[in-house]
Amino acid sequence: MGEEHSGVWVFSERKELMLELLGKGREIADKLNLELVALLLGYNAKEEAEELVKYGADKVLLVENSMFERMHVEPYLNAVYNLAFHYKPEIILIGSTRRGKELASRLAAKLGVGAVSDAFKIEVNEEGKLVLTRIVYSGNAVATEICETKPKIVTVPPRTFEKLEPTERKGQIVQVEVKVEEPKTEIVEIRPIEVSRTPIEEAKVIVCGGRGIQSKDDFKMLEELAQLLGGQVGNTRPIAEDRKWFTEWVGLSGKKVKPKLYIGCGISGMIQHVAGMRDSKIVVAINKDPEAPIFQVADYIIVEDLYKVVPALIETLRKTLS
Repeated sequence: MGEEHSGVWVFSERKELMLELLGKGREIADKLNLELVALLLGYNAKEEAEELVKYGADKVLLVENSMFERMHVEPYLNAVYNLAFHYKPEIILIGSTRRGKELASRLAAKLGVGAVSDAFKIEVNEEGKLVLTRIVYSGNAVATEICETKPKIVTVPPRTFEKLEPTERKGQIVQVEVKVEEPKTEIVEIRPIEVSRTPIEEAKVIVCGGRGIQSKDDFKMLEELAQLLGGQVGNTRPIAEDRKWFTEWVGLSGKKVKPKLYIGCGISGMIQHVAGMRDSKIVVAINKDPEAPIFQVADYIIVEDLYKVVPALIETLRKTLS
């Protein structure tokens, strides 16, 4: 790789995550006085390329190939590597999906540079260096890192940054011919995952339980409250990891949520959990400890035993709805 690197690149195979990356990419590009480039790998994707310009891209590098319709990472790696080797970007932000993580790590290895995974905070310091913050040691610590190699490859989880509002701005769409090799593996069958409910990240109402819940059966009480409100039940990392009651949790190292209404029941409010739900529109916190940290981010505070409050809420809602 040569020494001259320029430009902030963003890529994700998921459209919504791509738009979120463009929002943060626009901020970084403006601070460093760099061009913001969106990588669009698809098939018959000219219309989508024009949309990426409206969401902040100065330029869209469009590579069209029918192989991008499949789930193989090899064609994506071939395309992004060839583009990065030729154009030499300074920063590459990649959506932290299952495919995105694999792409980022393999791309870094081919380019001989490092990669920072799952950054939830990205800033440019006074020296113009990219400062990245991420969770490490299974959520027990937060690391702040600075990349010295170029390009700087960073993966970003969904719902970490806000997308910009679309505007009628002008940008350049460049259709690029890139050699894409046939993958070495074959997909025999694709089966969609059967889900019985909406992903919790998309829930408009979330009733979340923490260490104050005494037994797993008591989550039925929270499920009843959530059902009356048309929402879903969540839980904190200690409930999932320490007590082994569930496999997923709400928090920075788990699911990041932005519901219209979040009700925290028996949750102390450690920083990792708060970082995963702090963008909720309305936060209601129920805890008998008046010093619970979650009260600092709550819109409504109830200092009381959740085993008194939740049944009372359920009864009131039943009467109101009937």
